[in-house]
Amino acid sequence: MSKVLYSTPTIPMYCHIEKAIVTASRFLAWTNLALVAVIIVQVVLRKVFSNGQIAFEELQWHLYATAVMFGTAYAQVSNLHVRVDLFYHKFSQRKQAIVDIVGLTFLAIPFVVVVILHSYDFAYESWRVNESSASPSGLPYRWLIKSVIPLSFSMLLLSMIARILRNIETLSKGADHGSK
Repeated sequence: MSKVLYSTPTIPMYCHIEKAIVTASRFLAWTNLALVAVIIVQVVLRKVFSNGQIAFEELQWHLYATAVMFGTAYAQVSNLHVRVDLFYHKFSQRKQAIVDIVGLTFLAIPFVVVVILHSYDFAYESWRVNESSASPSGLPYRWLIKSVIPLSFSMLLLSMIARILRNIETLSKGADHGSK
């Protein structure tokens, strides 16, 4: 009697990383709606009631920064980031994978790691002293927005690692596997 063993294919690690980043990015995309609402309120207060609020202006900056900073990881995972590719688009998927691996490993990732290391201290010091806005009517808890820097760059680092893993799979299994 022969037994047939069924195995479920294992999902590559980069798929889990990418799914987590896409899920977080979809949630954080709502900051754009909040940004629009805050801008509308600020404009109405300023133009109709001649009463602009510093706190709303700062909140606009914070929401915009959050959307942009976390959006970089989504752009990396979705392969939507800006490139200067005079030759890249003409390359085979294999050559594109090699260029991506080399570029990410030797250019992008070292930069991202430096930003994470330096911004962590920047955010920690802000938290330690409970930094708030320099403006008396500004927002408290400045450390919250400063924490976005190391968090978003950590997410970007994960997205770059996922891209490298995907490209390694493309190289090892052929063009149909892993490419996105």
